[in-house]
Amino acid sequence: MSDVFLRSEHRMERIKPYFPLPPGVPRVEDRRVLSGIIYVIRNGLQWKGAPKGYGPHKTLYNRFIRWSRLGVYELIFSVLSEKAGKSKRLMIDAAHPKAHRTATFLLKKGLFPAISDAQKAV
Repeated sequence: MSDVFLRSEHRMERIKPYFPLPPGVPRVEDRRVLSGIIYVIRNGLQWKGAPKGYGPHKTLYNRFIRWSRLGVYELIFSVLSEKAGKSKRLMIDAAHPKAHRTATFLLKKGLFPAISDAQKAV
């Protein structure tokens, strides 16, 4: 599991009180799953593109959806931003990963001829 990025123990301790308590069966390690969710979102991947070190992609997806619906991420963001003296809302633009993938695809297909020709000369 050395090839995967994991959140630090210190950072996990700061947000651990905001995680919902597991009903009955203990859940998979929060640190590993949250790190996998961050990795997928940060890199603009599909859930199935997550490295195996984070666990099954279905677990990452299910935890992301469940905690999103429960407002866990919104609570964590608002508490941490209040502690830092920032505004209560943070807007994250998710268009960048999609735009980047689309631009790369179009470039590979040669649909930007001026750029494509310039890259061939290099």
